[in-house]
Amino acid sequence: MIVEVENLEKHYGSFHALRGVTLKLEGGRIGLLGPNGAGKTTLIKTLLGLLPHTSGVCRVLDTDIAEDPLSVRRYIGYMPEHDAVMQDLTALDFVTFAAQLCGLPAAEARGRAHAVLEHCGLGEVRYRRVASYSTGMRQRVKLAQALVGDPKLLLLDEPTSGLDPQGREEMLSLIRQIPERSNAHLILSTHILPDVERTCDQVVVLNEGRVLYNGGLEALVQKEQDCFEMRIKGDLDRFCKALSAEGFTVSLDGTKVIARIGAGQDPDADQQARLDDATRSLLRTAMKTGVQVRHLQPLKATLEQAFLDTIGHAEAS
Repeated sequence: MIVEVENLEKHYGSFHALRGVTLKLEGGRIGLLGPNGAGKTTLIKTLLGLLPHTSGVCRVLDTDIAEDPLSVRRYIGYMPEHDAVMQDLTALDFVTFAAQLCGLPAAEARGRAHAVLEHCGLGEVRYRRVASYSTGMRQRVKLAQALVGDPKLLLLDEPTSGLDPQGREEMLSLIRQIPERSNAHLILSTHILPDVERTCDQVVVLNEGRVLYNGGLEALVQKEQDCFEMRIKGDLDRFCKALSAEGFTVSLDGTKVIARIGAGQDPDADQQARLDDATRSLLRTAMKTGVQVRHLQPLKATLEQAFLDTIGHAEAS
């Protein structure tokens, strides 16, 4: 386990930023998702030992973060959300300093700084002061200082914040390469869902300081792959009752009927075969109930829809 958290609480006076968070993360590429104020940054700073937790247990890389935060941080690379660079230093001097903080001798630290800045696309501007850098370049130098110590775990907090489309694409490309190039585990905290779809295979969803989901990205999105949306003309109530009798789970979204394939369908069947069988069943039910189908299509499986549904279900309950 790279992270083991049990009943973690973090309070700021009467405000509870983290509420009974329990997580076990084995590693890989993990997306930490949640709306603004969900507790993502608080959780990351708690994992780093920068914020003392109010109660609960927090172990990172097999070490209790409350007992020995400095030893843990030797093996963690952290890219903070906000600007945290030494603007009067050149990028080379800044990243060299970060490497020395990780315990590398001066000569080795400078050599690694050269290498990691080249990898992050800053090789030609490494001798320029960071104060002269654009937003995209500053994000890259923040990533470089997080990578220079050869961390076992990399924590990235909103790494594409403030970037234009080209800069965002370049940053995501760098992030995707990290596990293969360094064997580091990766936790990416963001509210930009497509960034997680592009870079991660596991997801933790936080909302109001609570964990709503912890598992595979594919499993989360899979929930939306067995749904259809329909628009009909005719007796809506009769049609929905007939669909329920056929084993569909039915809900309404404005004028649209949302029909989810029921448990009666073979879960091991080929996905396309399941959709084809369900489509025929929907059309047969429409004919039997005398309604006219104006629109019928499978819902596109997206992380955004799965995320919104997860948040919505939690708020409804």
